[in-house]
Amino acid sequence: MAEQQRQLILGAHFPSMGQHIAAWLHPDSQIDAGQNFPYFVKLAQTAERAKFDFVFMADAVATRDGNMEALSRWPQYMAHFEPITLLSATASLTRHIGLVCTASTSYYEPFNIARLFGSLDHISGGRAGWNVVTSANASASFNFNRDEHYDVAERYKRAREFVQVVLGLWDSWEDDAFLRDRASRRYFNYDKLHRLNHKGTFFSVRGPLNLARPPQGYPVIAQAGASEDGKELGAETAEVVFFSQQRVAAAREFYRDVKGRMAKFGRAPAELKMLAGLNPTVGTTTSEAQAKFDYLQSLIHPDVGKELLSVDLGGADLSGLSIDEPIPDHLIPEKTKSSMSRLKTVGGVAQQEKLSIRELYERYAGSRGSYSVVGTPAYIADQMEEWLATEAADGFIIQASYLPGGFDDFVELVVPELQRRGLFRTSYSGHNLRHHLGLQRPENRYIRQS
Repeated sequence: MAEQQRQLILGAHFPSMGQHIAAWLHPDSQIDAGQNFPYFVKLAQTAERAKFDFVFMADAVATRDGNMEALSRWPQYMAHFEPITLLSATASLTRHIGLVCTASTSYYEPFNIARLFGSLDHISGGRAGWNVVTSANASASFNFNRDEHYDVAERYKRAREFVQVVLGLWDSWEDDAFLRDRASRRYFNYDKLHRLNHKGTFFSVRGPLNLARPPQGYPVIAQAGASEDGKELGAETAEVVFFSQQRVAAAREFYRDVKGRMAKFGRAPAELKMLAGLNPTVGTTTSEAQAKFDYLQSLIHPDVGKELLSVDLGGADLSGLSIDEPIPDHLIPEKTKSSMSRLKTVGGVAQQEKLSIRELYERYAGSRGSYSVVGTPAYIADQMEEWLATEAADGFIIQASYLPGGFDDFVELVVPELQRRGLFRTSYSGHNLRHHLGLQRPENRYIRQS
């Protein structure tokens, strides 16, 4: 019997008006996207019609601080819906597509997260996923009774314990604990209710959770760290890892690295799906696609380009520099309390290639370090097929440069090409996110222990 062809996993990331820093200036973008619920629902329904595995909403628990002149020209993360609320409302207007969003382990409590995502899983009929983040935006600390952000090492230690507590709370009730039997006047079997009684370094949580066990057992756990701490956390706890690489060879190395760490945590590589960020610009011809890309690049305001780099370089002050000169090495820090992986990526390129500030921000304006590909549907499908076939990724997070048009182009032009090649589904075969991703439903720990 011939081996069954592997198929791509596809998620759709919808950062308000689009991934490109100038997306809101595109005349076809939805200018009030961050506060427009019908707009988001339409995006989610478009992804569902295309048979995507899930939609994904990133989040931040603070506005950006920095050069306000620049930030006033770059609205992303400055005003937008809280994503769990948004996805809970969207659940009633979709049937199959997974609903994944970010919530911070630095500025939530485990009980809150367990209850929120458990509720989303029930509301959606088993389609919820939690993207575990430690919050790269240092300004978040000022909104949560702290004078400064946690350092990177402490954030990841806290995150590891946080996830374990959440998983434990989701096991509070065994699957058959609720009898709901009027004849016997017994609503639940109290022998199947369990207190967690967790006492750790960061958290003391008795439990139990006042919510039945989620339909998926656990909502799917996603994670996106690329630092050493991030890769360790992903190998130990994640079922989906989002990552950014611009070259297929580097992606293959990252893929092997993270999956190679799983054995020491008693996990098999198949238990983790690794999805690369993909920033596609699609045209019916190469020249048409390139013209679309060049147009968005032409909309970048230099102040916004500098601010993008400043954020990734830990707040480096670039305001007085010419955009036609490289960033001096002394302005690139060795450490940051925000994202070490972004610092290493952007700082490394700045130091090694000596690009001008303009060249550097143009490189990252649309992709933010993910794979950016410009071309025809066949060309884009070729690249995706290579990444899948050579184990550089199990699939992709599609991050359209502007919305909704950039995503519509991908759905209308690239998805049919992937389906024609047998690389992507033409219909859903199940209703929950674990089924879409090929992940097993975890057994309740108290059943395993009995």
